[in-house]
Amino acid sequence: MDFAYDAKTEELRGRLLSFMDEFVYPAEAVLEKQLEEATDEWARTPIVADLQAEARKAGLWNLFLPDAEHGAGLTNLQYAPLAEITGRSPHLAPEALNCAAPDTGNMEVLAMFGTEEQKKQWLRPLLDGEIRSAFCMTEPDVASSDATNIATRIERDGDSYVINGTKWWSSGAMNPNCAIFIVMGKTNPEAERHQQQAMILVPRDTPGVEVKRGMHVFGYTDGPHGGHAEVVFTDVRVPVDNLVAGEGEGFAIAQARLGPGRIHHCMRLIGMAERALELMCRRANERVAFGKPIAAQGVVQEWIAESRVRIEQARLLVLKTAWLMDTVGNKGAHTEIQAIKIGVPLMAEWVLDKAIQAHGAGGVSQDFPLANLWASARTLRLADGPDEVHRMSLAKRELKKYR
Repeated sequence: MDFAYDAKTEELRGRLLSFMDEFVYPAEAVLEKQLEEATDEWARTPIVADLQAEARKAGLWNLFLPDAEHGAGLTNLQYAPLAEITGRSPHLAPEALNCAAPDTGNMEVLAMFGTEEQKKQWLRPLLDGEIRSAFCMTEPDVASSDATNIATRIERDGDSYVINGTKWWSSGAMNPNCAIFIVMGKTNPEAERHQQQAMILVPRDTPGVEVKRGMHVFGYTDGPHGGHAEVVFTDVRVPVDNLVAGEGEGFAIAQARLGPGRIHHCMRLIGMAERALELMCRRANERVAFGKPIAAQGVVQEWIAESRVRIEQARLLVLKTAWLMDTVGNKGAHTEIQAIKIGVPLMAEWVLDKAIQAHGAGGVSQDFPLANLWASARTLRLADGPDEVHRMSLAKRELKKYR
């Protein structure tokens, strides 16, 4: 395993670091002001469009997609340090580079499983940043940590499929620019457990689609994800050609979609933790309590040292996972993908908690990004599968070795 960055990665890192310093960090205050002034809390802020124009000019666009035909053609190992950098400003940088969820996962689904017509109609505009999309999988009435519980029905009726059901935490659905939903539901409840589901493309303006409300995340709109929504589908009718892959393929598509998504999230979490550590160190040197900088307090030094250790451990495991995904595939990296999904959000949450503590009351205010970053890190212990499910699955794999 050689985790040294190759020449292409180093060149992109240099460009991206410059882009962050010149455009992204200064834009954070602008974003806050535009959000305060917006009449619609889910509205797309002008600063994002400005950043996207600059990212295109800098050649920093669609870096996440390994498909060279549609994306940058980077391996997971090449993309890892770039995603880490964008994680330092997760509410601006990923969207600025057209690398924000849920569009990333949806584009991967269309690139891997979409027909030529589906790619032309939906993938191309997503790649160009002309539209955004939503992913509708989680449901309020079932424990969606087990995706086979999903109850939304997708029933064939002649040349159409008819969709009925309720989704929530449908990422992207509140964005005014959202044009297409990828909806997961059951086509055959009598089939084998993992072959009951399908995914289907539903244009947002289809009759019967009701975006009922936006969901807040610890009080935040989570705008970079396009907002999360509760969506009701009532006798929604779409052509059979809107089915992705085929009936019974939905669960497998979901797993293919979530694999890269989980590692992307972990890459960005490391960037979030690095920024938190940087802010903690700066604050500790500047803030005086009881006659000396708090950096001189042993407990604060312990937080800083432990943060560095935890970040380095997490980064190495994520890089190993990226390398395995590139060399033996997602299935061969299954154990490591689950391990990072368990460990990295906990690491970031811990570092952010200490950084908040070092900032005192300021740490939970809007004057620093820490509270927003903490909300993101805590949420990722649920997104893409909760900790407990990954622990259970990982334990089963370990136990199997000794039976």
